[in-house]
Amino acid sequence: MSIRTTARGERPAFGARFVAPLLIGSMLNPINTSMIATALYPIGRSFGVGASATAWLVGGLYLATAVAQPAMGRIADRFGARRVFLAGLALVALAGIAGTLAPSLGFLLGVRVLLGIGTSAAYPSAMSMVRAESRRRTVATPGGVLGALTMAALTSAAVGPALGGLLVGAFGWPSIFAVNLPLALIGIVATLLWLPADVRSEGVRESLVRALDPAGLVLFAAAVMVLLFFLMNLAAPIWALPPLFVALSLALVVRERRAHHPFIDVRMLAGNGPLVVTYVRYGLTFLVCYGVLFGLTQWIEEGRGMSPTAAGLLMLPMSVMAALCSALGSRGRRVRVPVLIGTAGMLVGSATLFGLTSTVPLLALVAVGLLFGLPNGLSSVGNQAAMYAQAPSEQIGVAAGLFRTSQYIGAIFSAGLISVDFGQRATDRGLHELAVTFVVISAVLLVGALVDRTMTSTDPTRRPA
Repeated sequence: MSIRTTARGERPAFGARFVAPLLIGSMLNPINTSMIATALYPIGRSFGVGASATAWLVGGLYLATAVAQPAMGRIADRFGARRVFLAGLALVALAGIAGTLAPSLGFLLGVRVLLGIGTSAAYPSAMSMVRAESRRRTVATPGGVLGALTMAALTSAAVGPALGGLLVGAFGWPSIFAVNLPLALIGIVATLLWLPADVRSEGVRESLVRALDPAGLVLFAAAVMVLLFFLMNLAAPIWALPPLFVALSLALVVRERRAHHPFIDVRMLAGNGPLVVTYVRYGLTFLVCYGVLFGLTQWIEEGRGMSPTAAGLLMLPMSVMAALCSALGSRGRRVRVPVLIGTAGMLVGSATLFGLTSTVPLLALVAVGLLFGLPNGLSSVGNQAAMYAQAPSEQIGVAAGLFRTSQYIGAIFSAGLISVDFGQRATDRGLHELAVTFVVISAVLLVGALVDRTMTSTDPTRRPA
């Protein structure tokens, strides 16, 4: 990780103390996303409900996160990233306490929504603070810093199920909520001690209502939720939802074009094609990656008749490879090469799914997981570096939030595709049908990456504001 100083006696730019709180915050969303997997059955048994009811604990956090990420980024841009980062950690701590005391499933669903909102503050605020530190020190942002944020998310998501299993087995399902309290408190203390205070600006003196643009936020939230509800139910689609999504999107565009302080700057997006392409590419990449993670795991358990523990261990190499690739791909803040290699690996990995049957050796499953570790790691850091370079400095928070929203849309889209192709049971035929979709998406993304000349690693801190 590149470290430079700008004044005698001043702490190094992007030193360990600066990065550590950002990593803690960036871990909270993915670890809460994956840790719940091992607790769904005990929670359902505790409240006397089935799998269809507890599934909302997963979907509720996804929905809250998809909407809250850009909202938190918008507030961070206007009121200061450190303030929003601390507020998010405080909400996570509160959710950690409330989750251990939940008297009903409905209350617990509210806790998960609160967790989604609180954890959504970390990533866009972290990107905003990184950009501010680069400008304050007049140094380029080290690729290792951006890569570390990706590694923190990938690693915490990978260890989430194992950690959740240990906690549930030892202390019961409330412990997966309680663990957020010490993590959040450590993050709060580290932030107060080591992260520089926000610089007071005009945005701090305006009201929250004016800065957040409630009308734009409501229209954006409604459009995203309608889209996600449609994607979550592709097996039995509600065809009235797509026209409603289009109508809400058009209303959002009209509203934001007239707003003095728009929640989503549609004029900026309309004039920033490379950034929009990055969002689409990132969302489609994670549609495939999440589809493989959840689909292949389900197929291993049902098609191969293996235990959930064994399935988790077989998918672990993919997570390890993703973490290693994110570390390598972040060096020098390169964009084009990591995206090309990652997308090519995704295409090859998708094609190998056609050769998987219930009789293939376990080593073949490990090899497939390693192949998909390439796009999971390399494409993540490449697209993140592209977004960081393409987003306007004064809107980096909301741009980073939209970046994560595209990821969660891809994740929910993948769940809908799995429900269509697998139906009631994960079979070889269903896996091969998924492979067709993944090959087509990967091929389109690879061709697009080859012809796209807008991907750049130009440091935005070297450009005029």
